[in-house]
Amino acid sequence: MTSEFQPPYVPLQQMGSSLKTTGFALLSAASVAEWLPASAGELQALHRGWDHLPADAYLKDGGRYRSRRHSCFVVDGEQVQQVPHRAHWQPLEYNALHGGMQRWFEPMEPAVVAQPAWGRLLNRLGEAASALRGPQPWFVEAHPFRIDTTDGIGRPTPEGAHRDGVDLVAVFMVARHGIKGGESRVFEANGPGGQRFTLREPWSLLLLDDARVIHESTPIQPLENDSLGWRDTLVVTCRAGGFQGD
Repeated sequence: MTSEFQPPYVPLQQMGSSLKTTGFALLSAASVAEWLPASAGELQALHRGWDHLPADAYLKDGGRYRSRRHSCFVVDGEQVQQVPHRAHWQPLEYNALHGGMQRWFEPMEPAVVAQPAWGRLLNRLGEAASALRGPQPWFVEAHPFRIDTTDGIGRPTPEGAHRDGVDLVAVFMVARHGIKGGESRVFEANGPGGQRFTLREPWSLLLLDDARVIHESTPIQPLENDSLGWRDTLVVTCRAGGFQGD
């Protein structure tokens, strides 16, 4: 059996410097809970929204393994404002599989967005983006995902290694159930360096400077052939100047 690479977590106080020097930073679940801050109960309440994710109807590989929602916000300092529902759009340059098309996903449930922990999460990501690029309003897209093994295999990133065309990407590992695989991989966009590791802690976090690195996650498979497994993540992107497609 191939040995599993452990996440190279950094202390919370080194998050910003790691992001600037290497293009990514990994926070443990304990550091994320301190950073937001959020209690275990608040994070569990957020996670309940993953049990009501509609199927992704836009998968070009014909798969049935992905469910998701999508909502957009503007974060300006301490102010967080949800904007009218809009399509998710990426250029082909960043998503060769699903780019160039308007994808209308169902919005996040109001009960999830209304939770105080959600607002704090977006505030902290806005702060991280401002520390990286300078203070300014951030155009934020939030994507709760569930990848499952309905088809025997689930692909977290069917488009392969990619960038998102934003400034900051946040990938929260929310939960894993009955699966193997799902290794995260981060590579220098303009160099030979790379890291690979498997996120297992609920609410651990991978932060990415999207201009400097590309990323992907390997497919998942069920631990037992006759059982259903899944991998829940929250992907939040921060972009300066406007939403993609404007």
